[in-house]
Amino acid sequence: MAPSRLHGSHFADASAVREAIDMALPMIERAMKNPDVCGSGFLYIVVMDPGLSPGEVDFADAVLVEHALGDRTQWDADYAGFARGKARLSWQSGLGSHEVQATRTHALRHGDSVLWGSVCLDGIVVGVSGAHPWFDEAFATAIAANVRAIAKSRHALALAQGHWVAGGPQA
Repeated sequence: MAPSRLHGSHFADASAVREAIDMALPMIERAMKNPDVCGSGFLYIVVMDPGLSPGEVDFADAVLVEHALGDRTQWDADYAGFARGKARLSWQSGLGSHEVQATRTHALRHGDSVLWGSVCLDGIVVGVSGAHPWFDEAFATAIAANVRAIAKSRHALALAQGHWVAGGPQA
């Protein structure tokens, strides 16, 4: 385990993110069958650790979970690279990639993704690539909202059990 992982989000960890993705998959998989949503039939998801910020760790160390849908040997484009680029832009800016592309073009740097389909919801960054950008964004939003709900649920349970007090978790 990378040292940075020890200092990431306590309640929005990799297991919470996998649970959040699993909750969203029935919607995503059904939508992907519609060519007006996803013409490729492939999708890639990147979720960043909301407890790790730019300047603290490198981008690669802040990637918490990546998830592919569809046979990667059949991909017609680098959906993983596109999703990472979108996630990087949102992680660095604290904004959705569409927001940056539409309203903060002055903040774009050489090499930044020109695609949109990522969100930053209360610091939870999810990048998705493979569907039309507006659906990439919708899927990313659903996953981020699920992560937020799961983290809130875990926090409430820890409080109720007396495992979380001022200063952090208790043994």
